[in-house]
Order: sequence, then C-alpha cells, then structure tokens
Amino acid sequence: MPKNIVDAREQLCRELQSSPIPPHELIRNLGLYLLPMEMKRLLFFADLYQQFINVPGVIMEFGTRWGQNLATLQSLRSVLEPYHHRRRILGFDTFEGFPNVAAEDGKDAAATPGAYAVTEGYDEHLRRIMQLREMQSRLPDVANFEIIRGDVSQTLPEYRDKHPETIVAFAYFDLDLYRPTKDCLELLGSRLTKGSVVGFDELNHAAFPGETVAVHEALGLN
Repeated sequence: MPKNIVDAREQLCRELQSSPIPPHELIRNLGLYLLPMEMKRLLFFADLYQQFINVPGVIMEFGTRWGQNLATLQSLRSVLEPYHHRRRILGFDTFEGFPNVAAEDGKDAAATPGAYAVTEGYDEHLRRIMQLREMQSRLPDVANFEIIRGDVSQTLPEYRDKHPETIVAFAYFDLDLYRPTKDCLELLGSRLTKGSVVGFDELNHAAFPGETVAVHEALGLN
C-alpha cells in the first residue's frame, strides 16, 4: 500500500481521536471520518441483505472479530425490516484468534494459531454495544442477537441442537480457515432454504486457500 495512503489513514485516525465535535454529536457524524473502503463494505452488505430479505430465518456470521459486520447487519435489519422479530443475528468467534490451522490453509504468515485475536474480554464489550444499539430499535425488548464464544466446530452443533427450529437465511463466512469453514458448511446444509444467501470473505484468496478448499469439498463450485 502506498505510504501516502497509510499516512492519510493514520492522520484521519488522529483527527477522529481528537475531534472537536461534541461526543453526543460525534456519534451521529462518524461518516466524516469513514474511509471509502468501509463505505464499500456497508454498500456490499446492504446489497446482500436485499437478496435474502424475503427469506425466513436467522443471520449467522462466522468469524465476528470486532463485530463491525454484525453491527452493520443489525442496522440494516432496523432500517429494512424493523418489526421482523424472528430475524435473529448470531455472531460466532473464539475471540482468541485461530485455534489451529491445517495443511489446507497454506503457509502464509497470517495462517498461524492465535492470529486475529482481540483484546481481553472483548466479547463482553461487543455484547454491551450490540445491546445499546438494540435499545434504539423498534423492538427494544426483544433479544434479537447473540454472541457465541468458542470454537465454532463445537459451538455451532451445540446451538443447532438447542434450537431445532433454526432456518438460516444468511450465513457469512470470515473464518479464513479450512476445517471450521467445512464443518460449518456441512452442519448448515440442512438448515438452508430456497433463497438463502451464503457469503465468503476469503474465497479465491491465495493467502487463505483453506476457505476455498472447504467450499469446493462441501458445496462444489458448480
């Protein structure tokens, strides 16, 4: 990435941290500091949401990390279908980085155990943020999200068995790795329905080949 772009981002970050805008107004003016690449992500998820809006079921994200995608999906639900009380949003993550890697995950330096860990106790912070956001929705008394911590190869089957009513309208994969991606795809197969959307963050990504290998083996590429 060109140095001038990195410098501009760092300067923008400093400007945000020292913003002269009062806090109660800053939260409503964050678009002033929003990077174009993040705007593209918002538009991307808005487009995906429109594709499954008429499909019954929950939203699942595998590989939540800081929770930006969950918050985006929560906002889109509030805007596009504010009274859809069965459209639960579920985020799965270890919150400790990759638990392990397989041979299918390649040799990139990022594909190592512990990579993409977050700060200690972050999952509780994310729950608080999501709850505060939910309180501003049209259905503030309905618990319509859940943050599930742990190895998704174990926590997803536990959730599925606990909630046999579950249909998945949208599943978004940002696990990066072969084994958890394949496990989840195989577990979700019977919970997808006509019109369900399944998205992948690292598909066809040379640094994380395991995700594409998992899709190839679990779903096929046809």
